[in-house]
Amino acid sequence: MKSMNNLWHKSYLLFIVSLMVSQITIAAETNNWNFMIEGYALASSIDGDAGVGRVVNAEVDVGFDDILDNLELAAMVHAEAFHENNWGVIFDYGFMNLASDKALRFGGAVDVDARQGVMELFVARKFLLQKGHIDIYAGVRWWENEVNIDINPAILPGSVEINVEKDWVDPVIGIRWLHPLSEKWTLTMRGDVGGFGIASDSTWLVSAGAQYKFNQSWKLDLKYKALWVDYEDGTPGERGYFAYDTVTHGPIVGAIYSF
Repeated sequence: MKSMNNLWHKSYLLFIVSLMVSQITIAAETNNWNFMIEGYALASSIDGDAGVGRVVNAEVDVGFDDILDNLELAAMVHAEAFHENNWGVIFDYGFMNLASDKALRFGGAVDVDARQGVMELFVARKFLLQKGHIDIYAGVRWWENEVNIDINPAILPGSVEINVEKDWVDPVIGIRWLHPLSEKWTLTMRGDVGGFGIASDSTWLVSAGAQYKFNQSWKLDLKYKALWVDYEDGTPGERGYFAYDTVTHGPIVGAIYSF
C-alpha cells in the first residue's frame, strides 16, 4: 500500500511540474504576463498535539506572545504570475525559527531550537466572473520541521541531545474567490484540502479577508488564515516516531506590489 502511495505521489508531482512547464512555455511566446509579489507578517498561534519518540500526544499551545518572545528569524513571501490566457503559477513560502532557554527545577538548563517552514507551489486557472474571478489551483505543499533539544542537568555529568528533522510533501487542490466590493476594496476567500493519506493524513487551509487598493501598483492585504496538518510517521513510543497534528492560525498583514 505504501509503495502504491509513493507511486501516486510521484505521478502527481510529475503531472503538476509537466503542466506548469507546458503552460509557461506556451504563454512565454507572447510574454503577456501579470506579476505580483507580497511580503507579509502572520501573527500566528499554534495549537494541537505533537509526538516525538516515546513522547506521544503532547499538547501544543503556543500563543503569539510566546512566538514573539522566542522568535529568532522569520520570513514570509507570496508571489504570483498570471498570463493573459488565465493560466498562472502561485508560490508561497514562510518559516519561523524559535529558540528558548529555560532553567530546570533542580539546576541546569534546557535549550530548545525549533524551525517550521511551509512552501506552496501551485498551477492555477482563472475563471472570470461578471465581477471578480475564481481561481482553481492544484500543486504541492512542502512541510519542514526541525527540533533540537539540549538538556544540561546540574546534578549529572554530561548532556542529552535530541534532534528531530522531518519534511514531507502533500498534494493539494483548492479554490480562491476575489470579489470587488468597491473601487478600493476587494473581498478575498480561499480554501484547499490535501494530503489524502499519501504523506500526511490530511491538510487543509482556509482564509478570508480583504485587499485595499492604493493605486495600480500597491495594495494592502488583510486577512485571517488557518493552516492545519495531521502527519504521523513511525510507531508510537519507538525511536524515530514523529507526529504533528496542529493548526497554525492568525491574522495577516501584507503589502502587495503588482507589475
